[in-house]
This record gives sequence, structure tokens and C-alpha cells, in this order.
Amino acid sequence: MRRAARLLALLSGLGLAACAADPVRAQEVVRSERGAFRVAAFATGLDRPWGAAFLPDGRMLVTERPGRLRLVETDGTVSAPLPGVPEVVAAGQGGLLDVALAPDFASTRQLYFCLAGAAPGGVLTRLATATLSPDSSRLDGTRTLLDATPAQSSGRNHYGCRIVFGRDGKLLLSTGDRYANKSRAQDLADLAGKVLRLERDGSPAAGNPFAGRHGARAEIFTLGHRNPQGLAVNPATGSIIEIEFGARGGDEVNLLRAGANYGWPIVSYGTDYDGSPIGTGRASAPGIEEPLRHWTPAVSPSGGNFLTGDAFPAWRGNLFLAALNPPGLVRLTMDGDRVVAEERMLWGRTRFRQVLPGPDGLLYILTDEDRGRILRLEPAN
Repeated sequence: MRRAARLLALLSGLGLAACAADPVRAQEVVRSERGAFRVAAFATGLDRPWGAAFLPDGRMLVTERPGRLRLVETDGTVSAPLPGVPEVVAAGQGGLLDVALAPDFASTRQLYFCLAGAAPGGVLTRLATATLSPDSSRLDGTRTLLDATPAQSSGRNHYGCRIVFGRDGKLLLSTGDRYANKSRAQDLADLAGKVLRLERDGSPAAGNPFAGRHGARAEIFTLGHRNPQGLAVNPATGSIIEIEFGARGGDEVNLLRAGANYGWPIVSYGTDYDGSPIGTGRASAPGIEEPLRHWTPAVSPSGGNFLTGDAFPAWRGNLFLAALNPPGLVRLTMDGDRVVAEERMLWGRTRFRQVLPGPDGLLYILTDEDRGRILRLEPAN
């Protein structure tokens, strides 16, 4: 009895229920199409974790949507909130969202944040930067680099807000259409519903497709996006892969091409929430880029990343998507920039917000919960 009590106390300390009702149990072994893996609770005690980035020493920075940044040690210990975080509007889907390291972080200690920020006229998607102190205890020099104008007075949804650096060192930032006015995604004078390509200081990147066009914002790389919450670099090709929510179906994974239009809200493979057609009511149209993959019914894909390490040889080069509804993990087998197979894993259990590869070759998942966790997938052998 004492041994069972000690086990129960250990599981409680990990923040996991010691019963069959728990959606993801500590050290659970799961069978997949390409072997078995173990689900371990790596860290607990987080509030709606949204974005994360691994430091060179293996520690992890994690954002919490209410507006906090925490440092997670390699043993899963979670720090107190770090001071110096940008101010956010934590309402609806807004708050402190993504975090990314500068490519030269090892020498500059520079971080980038995407968030919902207040501005004249309302709220918008904002890109900010700061420097992590040498002892990793605080942020210094926090400042705004870009506001995805115009601000919007109504609605607190669809901020997009993923950051990734391409192989050319340029920063790509996804912005949502902000929900209230779908047509913003097609307006080249508006930064909502786009993927932006920027220099490190937030200015338009050299070579952008709409630079110099009258009435168009030079920051825009692609347009016609609804709520793009995933950006990743394909390690096999260097291409930028974008992941976005549809409405009632029509979720997409897209291969980004400079200047391309991805259709929202002209066309969609889904329908609106009331079942009515979106835009033309068609799924495709001339001049609109086709998705690599789409889902109806929806899987609500949020963050996504490629697995590149050696811990799971059968998964190397696969694209993993964190799914919210139905909750779970989607594994896509890639052949270059083509999707050739799909597997759904840990399905129907816990809402996943982001998935990212660790420097140890393992896969880490942020759960979308007010008692949020970081789960780690480990080989079962």
C-alpha cells in the first residue's frame, strides 16, 4: 500500500491524474504505423503554452498566452515568469503567442515575439524583439518592430502569429485575417491574412514580390490566408510550409511561393460555420494556389514542425501537426515538398497547440490547457 501511495504521489507531482480517465498518461506506450513510442510528461504547471524555442544549451523558452515567458530546464523544471516581456492583449485568441531565436542567438541573445498588441484603433498582430540576459533571468531592450496594420476594434480572433527564419536568414511572420472582415486577406494594402517576409529590423525584406507596386505593402510575401498558425522550413528542400485553419473544414497545409494567392475568402474546401458557402462557393479557381493537403471535416492544425533527429529514424523528415479539434497529432510523410501519407496519433485525447523537435532528437508537444504541459515522445525500445 505504501508503494502504491508513493506512485500516486509521484504522478500527482507530475500534474497527471493517476487514473484511466487521464487523456495522456505518464510513460504510456503507443503503437504507430512505424513502431512504438512512449509518451512522457516532461514539464507541467504552464498556463496555455503557445510557442517555444530551444536554447543552444538544451533549455526551452515557452510562451504562455496570458502574457508570460518561462524558461524550462533540461530536467523539466519551470522557472518563474521572466520580466521584460512585451505587453499583450490577452483576450479571445490573443496574448503572447510565438517566440523564436535569432539565427545568431549564440552571439546576440536576440529573441523575436509575435503577440496581440494594442494600437490606435484597436488590436493587431505585432512583432517585437528583446535580448535575453546573459544569465537567462530577464529580457532587456524590448521593443516593437512591426504592427500588422490596420488595427481592428472588434473581435479578438485570428492573429496567425508564427515566426520562422528561412535559409536566407529572412524572418517570415504569419498574420490572420482577424475574423471580422474576411476580405482583409485579399487586400494588398492591409497586412492581415498574409505571410510577411522581413529583415531582422522588421523592414520589408529585399526581393519581396510586391515591392514597388502602387497600393501594395512591400512586407507581403503571400496573401489569401485565414488563420495561419504554423510555419516551418522543409529540411529536405528549404521551402517554407504554412499551416492554417479553415472554418468548417478547409484546413490546409501550403507550400509558399513568392507572390502567390492562397484563396481565402474567395475559395475554400470548407464551408462557413453556419454551413453557408464561402466566397464563390468553389474549392479552387484559376490563379489560386492549391494546398498540399486539406481536411474536411476539420482537424484544426495549429503549430507544425519537421522531425530531423535520429531518435526516430522511421519518422525522419516527417511533418508533424499539432491538432486542436479533434485533438491529437497528425504525422505527414513527405517526398520532397509532396505529402504522400498521413497518420493520426494520440487522437481524441488532449488539445495540442505546438509540436517541435528537440536537440536530443525527441519530439516535444505543448498542450492547450490552463494546466498546460509539455509532453515528450520517446522511442519505446
